[in-house]
Amino acid sequence: MSNVSTAYNQWAEQYDTNKNRTRDLEAISLRSALAELNFQHCLEIGCGTGKNTEWLLTKTRCITAVDLSEGMLAKAREKINNQRVQFIQADITQPWEFIRDPVDLATFSLVLEHIEDLDAVFSKLSQVMAPKGYVYVGELHPFKQYLGTKARYETQEGLQIVTCYNHHVSEFFQAAKNHGFQLIHLQEWFDDDHKDLPRILSMIFQYQ
Repeated sequence: MSNVSTAYNQWAEQYDTNKNRTRDLEAISLRSALAELNFQHCLEIGCGTGKNTEWLLTKTRCITAVDLSEGMLAKAREKINNQRVQFIQADITQPWEFIRDPVDLATFSLVLEHIEDLDAVFSKLSQVMAPKGYVYVGELHPFKQYLGTKARYETQEGLQIVTCYNHHVSEFFQAAKNHGFQLIHLQEWFDDDHKDLPRILSMIFQYQ
């Protein structure tokens, strides 16, 4: 298994160009889930190379875009030069010193599979959410995880597998509920042929 920060720093050069059905379907999931909503301040956790950041700019006044990998952030900064976005390198398992003002949208895109303690994340999140704020979570579907699927990429040294943790749907629900979030939407996303298990699980929570 590869350390998450090291892995994504290595992956950054090819992340936008290699074939990645999970990355692409999650982007569709986020756009569909948030299409009818608009926001003032978005906290984008796991912004990566900015695959969702550009679209989120059409839905929100400003974005605090956070990622663990400086390599991924470097790619995002190359693509997006906008004063309404602040890119920050940070580890969300540590104190959230990167955010001060309340947010009315927080997004997690293919992030929480790398976090062991979901309860701790939702605890921190509850401290920065505006009342009635929304949280989008898009993750590799637990069914895929049960079969052993993990974030992975190829290098000259061979296949690299990123450290991941299996989370059941009930874990997301319970961790969110513990800290004042209500699940208001859940959807499963399949590859085009619909012949396999769902690839992406998306959820929308609202802070009460």
